[in-house]
Amino acid sequence: MTVNPITTGRIQSAIALASSKTGVDFDYLLGQAKLESGLNANAKAGTSSASGLYQFIEQSWLSVVKKHGAEHGMAWAANSIGQSSSGRLSVGDAGTKAAILALRNDPNAASLMAAEYASDNKASLEGTLNRPASGTDLYMAHFMGLGGATKFLKTMQANPQASGAALFPAAARANHNVFYDSNNQPRTLSAIYDRFADKLGGAAAGASATATPANYAAQALDMNGSTVITGSNESADDALAWATTAMGRFAGKTTQAAASILRPTPDTARLAYMMLARLGG
Repeated sequence: MTVNPITTGRIQSAIALASSKTGVDFDYLLGQAKLESGLNANAKAGTSSASGLYQFIEQSWLSVVKKHGAEHGMAWAANSIGQSSSGRLSVGDAGTKAAILALRNDPNAASLMAAEYASDNKASLEGTLNRPASGTDLYMAHFMGLGGATKFLKTMQANPQASGAALFPAAARANHNVFYDSNNQPRTLSAIYDRFADKLGGAAAGASATATPANYAAQALDMNGSTVITGSNESADDALAWATTAMGRFAGKTTQAAASILRPTPDTARLAYMMLARLGG
């Protein structure tokens, strides 16, 4: 059996939907995904537990799913995550844990959780810095954690020429190319920040010339006729992905409110089968 790859169109549709649901900037989410994984939903880090479109490590993923999963049809996952007195998150059942972590490779789940994570960080940073948070600020929070980003940004406000390696020695050891230049000289906080800004901006610009929310909004699901209409000449796989997310929106207005695009019911599975048969005919 051949498994269809997750296409760029499907990924960008998922990011557009996450942006519309959370209010987090589409270009930021797209640029972050490009920078983190090259828009590869199955990307896996070789030196950490990071995986998926947004390269969430295990603890960060469990944290955001526990906090926001239920809002997006993943209550089964959120309710399965426990927290110890030390704050460490865990899942008692090994199979359930594997299923929750595998959601990092689902474009819809990953995009929604990345958007919620960015939204939480935005609110916290703006409250601390007393200014609007930029996309670069949000990326710093993703890269360093909220505490590290807050320390970085507050110090940079007071002393932009301070050494990043001196302020974050452990992070500098793990990310030498970020904190040191090609001559092995430590970069200033300002230089590190500007480098992230350039990378994030370049990634967003280069991800796709046609990747805008409007391109992916021109898609619809006819619930009665099981007909998929796409606005970007997308494949059946892309159309099905969009259709299932549309069903998730309808679910909240029916008695099937608990149904999730990430955990299909027999009814949604039957509809998916009908759609695939229609598209293949």
